[in-house]
Amino acid sequence: MSSKNSVSHHSKSTNLLLPNRPRRLRRTPAMRRMVRETQLSVNDLIYPLFVMEGESHQQEIISMPGCYRYSGDLLLKEVENVFELGINAIALFPVIPEDKKDATATESYNPDGLVQRTVKAIRQAVPEIVVITDVALDPFSSHGHDGIVSEDGIILNDPTVDVLVKMALSQANAGADLVAPSDMMDGRVGAIRQALDAEGYVDVGILAYSAKYASAYYGPFRDALDSAPKFGDKKTYQMDSANAKEALKEIALDIAEGADVLMIKPALAYLDIIQQVRNATQLPVAAYNVSGEYAMIKAASQRGWIDEKSVILETLTSIKRAGADLILTYFAKDVALMLPGT
Repeated sequence: MSSKNSVSHHSKSTNLLLPNRPRRLRRTPAMRRMVRETQLSVNDLIYPLFVMEGESHQQEIISMPGCYRYSGDLLLKEVENVFELGINAIALFPVIPEDKKDATATESYNPDGLVQRTVKAIRQAVPEIVVITDVALDPFSSHGHDGIVSEDGIILNDPTVDVLVKMALSQANAGADLVAPSDMMDGRVGAIRQALDAEGYVDVGILAYSAKYASAYYGPFRDALDSAPKFGDKKTYQMDSANAKEALKEIALDIAEGADVLMIKPALAYLDIIQQVRNATQLPVAAYNVSGEYAMIKAASQRGWIDEKSVILETLTSIKRAGADLILTYFAKDVALMLPGT
């Protein structure tokens, strides 16, 4: 029997001057879920994967614990697993042997190249998954830059675009659903769109790395592909991290040239850019939760400094809250297992 002296959460407050109490809607887990503004879903996730030559072999990437380079046969098993978890899309990145690299990245548009063979195999094994292919020269170039380099070390824009077009066409022919130019050369989205349409690939979309910053967060990714530039840096074509208005200019250009999805990369240090882009367009907005962001969480978790699951979910929710419709993340499999209904 309850006592008349017992106190419940419905008891009268001694402070009658607070009619608005936001804490009322935080009182229970069910209440918090009911009024939650941002809902992270497995449908928001794109899983980046690294493929290499060989068979029955995988290599863990030291600076990205839990991420691997896969030979083609093991990659197919990983793609099947990913799709079973409810992840709708993968983004494919190749590890190219040094003996197949040259100054003009000719291997990038080889119809029998690693990317092209892998896309065809995925199309056969898991036909319903969305396959996104990277369009950039750096994995294929002997110098590690995203463009053709002149004799005096200048990255040449228009000759690079010519190669990017060839690469995109070869990937579309192999069965890519979306080609993703990540190079930041001027005019490449329009040139690729025009070439795809002319060759009959009108249904192949372009996920444009529209605002890709020259960032220190890319280090582990370059370890994964062994694609760090052999000289200089990428600051003449990737964006200055201090610039926001320039991002909106790049976005407007890519929209005019025919992009279907707009990407901001990296994500966490550029949440303000994601929000500005979201407010400036009706197109889907993607953000890349890049390798450095992944590695920092993994490193802190391994040392017991943070709760990994909680930080992963908070991080990805922040990216979605800023305005991203899609998130490329190496945590995609982990998150798919964490979310309700998976």
